[in-house]
Amino acid sequence: MAEAVPVRCPECRRENGYAVPVFPCACGSPVAPQLDLSAPPRTLTHRTWAESWVTVRCGACGRDGEWPQPEVGCASCGTVARLPVRSPDDRGADGHGADGHGADGVGEAAGQGQGALAQDTGRPGPAGGDRARGAEPGWPGARPPFLPVTIRTGRDAVATAALYLRWLGFRDVRRPDGVPLPSAAVDLRAPGVVAQVDPTTAPTGLRAVECVWLNALTAAAAGVCFSLAGYTDAARERADELAVPLFVMDLTGVPQPVNDPAEELVARGA
Repeated sequence: MAEAVPVRCPECRRENGYAVPVFPCACGSPVAPQLDLSAPPRTLTHRTWAESWVTVRCGACGRDGEWPQPEVGCASCGTVARLPVRSPDDRGADGHGADGHGADGVGEAAGQGQGALAQDTGRPGPAGGDRARGAEPGWPGARPPFLPVTIRTGRDAVATAALYLRWLGFRDVRRPDGVPLPSAAVDLRAPGVVAQVDPTTAPTGLRAVECVWLNALTAAAAGVCFSLAGYTDAARERADELAVPLFVMDLTGVPQPVNDPAEELVARGA
């Protein structure tokens, strides 16, 4: 992971930390999307499979690969913002882009990205920075690093949520026996937790949050929600009232907390 870059939410204007993920090329070299620091993030209102991937060129072997489009969930309002990425063809023959970054665009982009992705508006420093940091691998320090799984299908989203619950300390995480994996929300159960994973491209709504809370209440367990496309405002408000932790997952496979109950769960673990 590169150093975190502050990204300003296009809706509420709060700052969130974002670290550009690094992926393994087929040749074994690390590659990472190069953020386009001259363009602002834009709100993701509708997710399509074709637009969820970007082409990244390996600086070592020159191979073009398809990797998840960088996205960040706002820890304040829950908005999912898509970060613009430079095309491999934007780079010069020397392997550097117009802004002088190297082919992988990781270290230098992280160091210089604050000027374009989070322009100064006279507000205090990054609010929500702790929230974003709490979902990064290795936070809190007492836990081993969380190893994400790239999300390409609905099954990957469910697997990522299960891995994250185990990383939080819940044991024996599984889907209820005999329940097929649908395209809609999927339940995960473990001693002490009832979770719902929404791998669809529509924001998770109020009813889903209330269902998780009721199921958890019946099982005398904690209820947790995971979503790929974020949550509606009504769902976020209800989750805060019911103290249901909400997590949003990007295609790199790193769940991020989007409300206070989720922050508290990350801090204390199972």
